[in-house]
Amino acid sequence: MTTLMRWFAAGALLLAATLTLAPLRPCLAQDAAEGSRKVLNRVEPQYPATALRLNIQGSVKVEVVIASNGTVKSMEIKGGHPLLVQAAQNAIRLWRWEPYPRETTQSIEIKFKPQSAQ
Repeated sequence: MTTLMRWFAAGALLLAATLTLAPLRPCLAQDAAEGSRKVLNRVEPQYPATALRLNIQGSVKVEVVIASNGTVKSMEIKGGHPLLVQAAQNAIRLWRWEPYPRETTQSIEIKFKPQSAQ
């Protein structure tokens, strides 16, 4: 078998493998989009008095695991000022999402800005 024939055979195998896997790609992309479930009840966080007094503002980033019934199963803080984190967690625990056949994970960013700074 010549080198050219080997390259042709390898290319044909690669093409066949790509065409075989192609129908799976839209499903994977769809699963990623399904991670964004509709929020049915969003509770705004209470601005911590100490943070307000010290004029602390910023964002808290949280990764939330949402149970199939739409309640918060768990959450992990990904970033934010320590004085603002607890307020964000307390509010997110009260959020409710639309029911879904399985649990999903969603990233949430809550921004804290004193009323006078708006």
